[in-house]
Parts: sequence; structure tokens; C-alpha cells
Amino acid sequence: MEMEPGKHLHVAVVGVGGVGTQVVEQLIANSNYGFHLTALTSSKRMLQSTNDLCINPLAWKDALNASETPVDLSAVKSTLQELVKQGEKAVFIDNTSSQDVAEMYPALLSVGINVVTPNKKAFSGEVGLYKGIVQASKSGRYLHESTVGAGLPIISTLRDLVETGDKVVKIEGVFSGTMSYIFNNFSSVEGSDESFSSIVKGARAQGYTEPNPADDLNGADVARKLTILARIIPELKDEQGNFPLLHGFQSVETTSLIQDAPASAISNGDEFMKWLPEQDAHFTRMREQAANEGSVLRYVGVVDVKNKVVKAELAKYPKTHPFATSLGGSDNIIMFHTERYGKRPLIVQGAGAGNDVTAMGVVGDILKLIRP
Repeated sequence: MEMEPGKHLHVAVVGVGGVGTQVVEQLIANSNYGFHLTALTSSKRMLQSTNDLCINPLAWKDALNASETPVDLSAVKSTLQELVKQGEKAVFIDNTSSQDVAEMYPALLSVGINVVTPNKKAFSGEVGLYKGIVQASKSGRYLHESTVGAGLPIISTLRDLVETGDKVVKIEGVFSGTMSYIFNNFSSVEGSDESFSSIVKGARAQGYTEPNPADDLNGADVARKLTILARIIPELKDEQGNFPLLHGFQSVETTSLIQDAPASAISNGDEFMKWLPEQDAHFTRMREQAANEGSVLRYVGVVDVKNKVVKAELAKYPKTHPFATSLGGSDNIIMFHTERYGKRPLIVQGAGAGNDVTAMGVVGDILKLIRP
């Protein structure tokens, strides 16, 4: 499926950390699609191909590390814009978690530059930016499958349901790989005696949490993912057609698991881990209460379309429920309850975190720009 001569997809990769590096490597492995590396940026430097210099796909890391050109994203935009004027296709791939980069999307899209990203900021923050992106997408496409569930087909499934006329009644799921790992181990069907802080400590040591686990346990990550999904559902718009959740994830009813944490623990991961054992008795009581009811604890996100409620919370589920029996490791599981899938919900499950699967979601979106 090669592109016609002169119709390469010109790719600018912004952010080459764990996910970004995997994105570049997966693109190189799919060279038959006609990708052309136009620009690469790290946090400190950048590399752009010119008429005299093409980026060598096999030596891109060394070339970027050797570059003395500071990052200038406006220059990257100008390069891509010029290619679009020449009738070429261009995509800006944002692998950062930067709000500043996210705020560039409307300007990129409006001049015909496509945007692909795992960055949740633009789609889960204030509604004004999201509205600007949607309006600008008449000229360029924005694709962000990997903002929810990494490489799992969550957003594409929801869009297919909505665009084929199905009515979403409720979406519920375990959206955080970190929360999944913690509660799969803390509150298992078989039972567990290990303390909450001990499991969080183990999760942190294995890289399942942010450097400061407070950033996972506050529920904000789940709230952002719920915001992204809620804004795709037409029935959640108001009578004037405005998107829901005016202030994005901050408008979601979110249960933080660390609301009593002192400021010093919130700002420092090591201080947080010293404080967390104080909460063990509280979580043990909750686990015992759930077990006595034949249930387990799971941190879930719910988009209840019927009642127009979007919430992230720690909830009890029967030991026979898929959220109790089907999850392993840091899996995500998402249930779509719709008119068509009424008696038995549509379920998507699998690894919801990791550089390779997140990059797969990004590259899958890039391929959508090429396929006819």
C-alpha cells in the first residue's frame, strides 16, 4: 500500500522519550508506507531534514544527540505548513504531556497539518481548547486513540458506536493501569492480607506508578480519560450543543484516595511513601467490608449518559463480576452498555499501559491518515 510518488506522509515527532522512541522505531519498521521523517525533537534539541540533509532512520538517535539546534516548534510548524502548501500530507506527533504543546493543535489543524497524540491535556482540560480543536479539524484531522487505554481500541470503538447511530447508555471500566494493579493485588477474589501501602510500594518499585504515586491515587488520570470519552457522546451535549464538562477533568466527580495527605506528601514521592502507611487501617477496613459482602474493591470510571453523571470512584463489585475475575496485572477493562449491546455489554480489555502498546495506538492512528 505505497503512497503515490511525491505523496509521502511527512512526520514530525515531538518528544522522543519512552513512547516517542517506540513510535519512531515502529514507523521505521513500517517503511513500506512511505513515511518521511521531517523533524525530531527531544526536550533540549531538535533535528530537521532539509533539501541537503535527510534524517537517516537508522541513525536518528545519534544525529539528534549531536544536534546543536534548540527546540523551536514554530519552525517545525512552518516546515510542515510549507509541505502542505505543496500538496503533501503532514502529521505532527505530540508524545509529550505538555499543555503548551497541546495548545498548538488548533493552529496546526487550521493550516492542514494533522495531529496524532497520546497527550491527554488538550482533550480533557477546559472546554474552550477542545472546541477550538474540533472547529479547526475541518482542515486537518486529529487522532488520539492512545489517550485512553494506550493501544486498546477504546476511542475508535466509541466513535463507531456513535457514528453508526447506536445510543450509549453507560460506559464503565477500570481505566488506570496503576489502580488496576494495586486493587487486583490488594482486593483479590482469593483474598489478600498485604497492606495497601506495601502494594503501592511494590507497584512503584516496578514502575507501575508515577514517581510520586499521589499523582495516580488522586484519580485525576481516570477523570481525564472519562472527560475524553464523555465529549464524544452527542447525548451529553446541552440544548445549545455545547460539549460537557466545562472545566474538563476538574468537572468530573472524582474520589481521591489521598485527600487527607499533607502538602509535603503531595509534592514529594518519598515523603508520600512515608505517610501512606497511616492509611493502611482505613483501606483494610474497606477491603474487609467488601469481602464480607462477597465483593472486591475496584477504582472505576463511569460515564452514565442516562443520568448525565461522570464520576471516578472506589467501588465494590461482586466476586463474579468481570472487573473482579478478568483482570490481571495492570490491565484495563471497559464496558460499553448501549441500545444495541443491551443484554451483554461490549467489552474491551487488555494492557492499558506501557511504551510499546501506547506507541502502537499512536502509529495505528498515523496509518489511518494513509489508508484510503
